[in-house]
Amino acid sequence: MYENLRENTELWDIFTKKEEYNVTSSDRFDRFPYYLSKQRNIFEPSVSKSLIENGLNPQYPDDKKFAVCLTHDIDIIRPSRFHSIFGAARAFVKGDLTNAVKFPFSRINKKLNPFWNFKEIMELETKYDAKSSFYFLTLEPEESDYTYKIEDVEHELGTISDGGWEVGLHGGHESYNNLGDLKKKKQKLEKVLGREVIGYRNHCLRFKVPNTWELLSKAGFKYDSTFGYADCVGFRNGMCHPFKPFNLNTEQQIDILEIPLTIMDATLLRDYMQLDFKKAWEFTKDLIDTVEQFNGVITILWHNTYMQEKNLQLYKKILKYCSEKNAWLTSGKEIYEMWNNNLINTRK
Repeated sequence: MYENLRENTELWDIFTKKEEYNVTSSDRFDRFPYYLSKQRNIFEPSVSKSLIENGLNPQYPDDKKFAVCLTHDIDIIRPSRFHSIFGAARAFVKGDLTNAVKFPFSRINKKLNPFWNFKEIMELETKYDAKSSFYFLTLEPEESDYTYKIEDVEHELGTISDGGWEVGLHGGHESYNNLGDLKKKKQKLEKVLGREVIGYRNHCLRFKVPNTWELLSKAGFKYDSTFGYADCVGFRNGMCHPFKPFNLNTEQQIDILEIPLTIMDATLLRDYMQLDFKKAWEFTKDLIDTVEQFNGVITILWHNTYMQEKNLQLYKKILKYCSEKNAWLTSGKEIYEMWNNNLINTRK
């Protein structure tokens, strides 16, 4: 794969993200954002297009043409006091007396908790013959964004894993740049889960090229799915296929599979692009169609906290559309296993 790319300097620089080496500017989370990138055509997977033209020919299970990697970052498992009060007030204004009564008790009663919805997510995905990955935090109380003990969801972790879905690690704020922290958090999740953890995504999509890949490989992860922009959907390095990263400093391939992130809910809807439902769906549909065209993998991140109201309706629309296109809707783990077991042909 690298031989053909290296002959084209422009594509090689995009693929390796040469511009992200020795970065001098970053956003408030120390990330390299899209608005600083010189690669402006983020909605075209230019590198994947070249690879397909030069013989890449992915073969998915059951003759599926493309794959959808479904993922959920579990940042919060119960509403804050503010959210409970605000949710109750908003429901009351809408005349939804049932939820107006439920919200104040949602922090103490799991049945009334809109974020304790792992079972509901799996039931929804089952309707479309889909599986997904759930990435859980294993933060300590003194760490930023600590909201739950991983031990509190031990039963749920077992249910998710036993059902054929994946449990992966959602690394903390500093994990992307700290090997010891990565190993510690991985071991903690594996202890509670009782199984090996192979998949990873960092909290807030914090990531450093190529350092984070190197650290994840040394920590024992098999794949990562952090590599996407927080401030814009699309193809960060022109790829809509999983790939082994290449370190320009060492001139070596890094022993980890990257399943690049294409779409995050908060990117589309709230924090960055701030699109309405109609425009968000148009962007999503176009990206799905593009990935289908190149027989690729589109990775979707939909938080458990976005499984309500219009945000939930958009996720359902994604599942329905991809299912009707006969896509393989699956987890990061299954994507990794397919790629790792050489179930793709590299030549036509």
